[in-house]
Amino acid sequence: MVHPPPAPALICEVYDLGLCPYPQAWELQKALVELHRRQPQPDRLLLLEHPPVYTLGQGATLENLKFSESSPPWPLFRIERGGEVTHHCPGQLVGYPILDLKRHQTDLHWYLRQLEEVIILTLAKLGLGAQREAGLTGVWVGDYKLAAIGIKVSRWVTMHGFALNVCPDLQGFQAIVPCGIAHRPVGCLTQFCPGITVAEVLPLLIEAFAQVFQRQIVLGVDGPWVGQTGGPHKHCTETSGSVRRPGRGSDRLGTELDGSPTAEPS
Repeated sequence: MVHPPPAPALICEVYDLGLCPYPQAWELQKALVELHRRQPQPDRLLLLEHPPVYTLGQGATLENLKFSESSPPWPLFRIERGGEVTHHCPGQLVGYPILDLKRHQTDLHWYLRQLEEVIILTLAKLGLGAQREAGLTGVWVGDYKLAAIGIKVSRWVTMHGFALNVCPDLQGFQAIVPCGIAHRPVGCLTQFCPGITVAEVLPLLIEAFAQVFQRQIVLGVDGPWVGQTGGPHKHCTETSGSVRRPGRGSDRLGTELDGSPTAEPS
C-alpha cells in the first residue's frame, strides 16, 4: 500500500551540518527565520557542532566572564537569545530548531519544557535518568548540567535552541560562570557513557525530537534557502586548526524517522 506524503505542516526537515563556525550558523538561522516571514515553511532542525566560542544572551551580564571582554580566549558574540554566557566547542551537540509555534503551541514556557523533554528522552534512550531543576532551564544528570537551552522567538518563529555536552573538552567552561549558575558543575555524557560520540547520540536525539514534537523527520540535503546561499552546507565548511570535522548528512543519519518566552535563561 502506498502512503501519501505527510502534510508539510507535519514534517520537520533535519540538517546535519557537522562542524560549523558560529557566525555562519547564526546567519543561516536568521535567513531561515526570514523565510518564514515571506511564506509558510516546514519546521527545520539544524544539528551541528561549533569550533570553540562563547556567546552572551542579549541581557547577559559581563560579571559571569572570568576574562576581559576585550581579550577572550575564544571568539565572543552577544546574540539575541535569552540567558547568560555559555560555551560551545566540538563534542557538544547543538540544535537550532526553526519552528513556527503557531503550529504547535504559542507558549514560550511550553516550548522550553519541550526542548528539555527532547534531551531527557534522548538520555533515557542511553539508560540515564535526567531531570529538570526547579526555577532553572536546562537538563541535569545528578549534580551535573549536561544541556543548556537559550532561545529567541519572533512572531512565534524560533531560533537558537539547545546544546548537549556529549564528549567536549570542558576546560573552556572554567573561564566563565556557565549560564550564571555558580553552584552547579557542568558535565558531559562521557562521564556516564565512556567513549560515546556525537555520531552515536545524533540519531537518538532526532528520534526524541520527532516523538516530543510529533513530527515526521526527513533528512534534508538542500532546501529553499535564501538568495544564493547554496544550501546549508555552504555556510558550514570551515575547520579550525586541527579540530575534527564530523561527517555530514547521510554520513551520520538515516533518511527518515517517524514520530507519533522573548526567551528564558539558558
